[in-house]
Amino acid sequence: MNIDERIEALTMNLELAMKDIEALTAKTSRDIEGLQALARQDGENIRALVRIAEIHERRLTALEGDDQ
Repeated sequence: MNIDERIEALTMNLELAMKDIEALTAKTSRDIEGLQALARQDGENIRALVRIAEIHERRLTALEGDDQ
């Protein structure tokens, strides 16, 4: 294999590697966006649970107050 063939092979390998890197970068970006959406949903669910807990706490406090 002469030097020109080696350079051509290296060029082809670099082009293929670049395409792989671009594909991985795009997939990683999509994965991150999906995780961010899940984190937002988790936050909303946690806030809803906190509101429910606060309502129950007020009800219990009111019931305890009525008994005294």
